[in-house]
Amino acid sequence: MQVLVIDDHPIVIQGCRRLLEDMGAEEIHNAASLAEGFRIYRQKRPDVIIVDLSMQSGALGGLSFIRRLRIHDGRTPILVLSMHADPVIVSRALEVGANGYLLKDTSSEEFIKAFRKVRDGQPYLSHELASQIAFMEARGNRSPLNAMTLRELQTLSLIAEGKPYIAIADELHVSYKTVVNTCAQLKTKLGVRTLPELMRIAIQHLPSAMGKSPT
Repeated sequence: MQVLVIDDHPIVIQGCRRLLEDMGAEEIHNAASLAEGFRIYRQKRPDVIIVDLSMQSGALGGLSFIRRLRIHDGRTPILVLSMHADPVIVSRALEVGANGYLLKDTSSEEFIKAFRKVRDGQPYLSHELASQIAFMEARGNRSPLNAMTLRELQTLSLIAEGKPYIAIADELHVSYKTVVNTCAQLKTKLGVRTLPELMRIAIQHLPSAMGKSPT
């Protein structure tokens, strides 16, 4: 069994490696960035992928990675290992193709349980996270971000960081005009007229997606 672990914290990598070796993993590949992780995935074609959502580009970068991988591969199990407990982020991860979602402060026993379920083709979500998602859905998904596309969320996150349109276009590998049009759509959806108003909403509703390093 080959496993790819994508995380930029050496301690997390070491902990995962120890547990995976105990479960009989024959090859464990490490990647410290999402880009490196995608390269290793294409070279090694691992049996299971474990990925942290938020590294250099915040949680939305991790969501983009999962969606991109699913375009090429709809079968390889993906287990998210993250500190993000925000039900919106968890729900998005599952929507774009993650098979399981686990918090980093979980016990070794739960990690093993989650990994085995995902490896065997079953979904996994802790009872606590499942309850939070159910509660969010019961309240009618009131967050204005729930109706956003992933591209709109990425753009909104970069706006909240204070980046100009040209920098956003460069980071998302799209044209300047595309960013302008996306921001116009965001203003319409969120009922605002100016960029500062858009930034205020982004900061208010994207606190857990903005960090540059895992928290």
